[in-house]
Amino acid sequence: MRCYWDEEDVWFYFELDAEGWVTRQVELQGPASTPIAAASLEAWQRAQNVGHQGDYDNRFGVTAELPVSEWEGHAPEQLSSEEFEAVWGRARRLIASRPR
Repeated sequence: MRCYWDEEDVWFYFELDAEGWVTRQVELQGPASTPIAAASLEAWQRAQNVGHQGDYDNRFGVTAELPVSEWEGHAPEQLSSEEFEAVWGRARRLIASRPR
């Protein structure tokens, strides 16, 4: 699904598990849809386990910490898995290619 936050001109794209927890999240800002986050809960957990959580957070961002059922004030649009994968792949490549 995706949601728009007009105060910051950011589109949020979410992949959810069966319980409504965010497993992957992309944030695109501004008219150029510049990727500012492309976080995976699984990758974040791996980074945390080896002591690199801060590095991961700084580079890729984090996923939402609450399940969707607890969100307020969002009007999500449903996406197909193909639509999410296209956004995810582009954002992840662009963020990963940035110099550290």
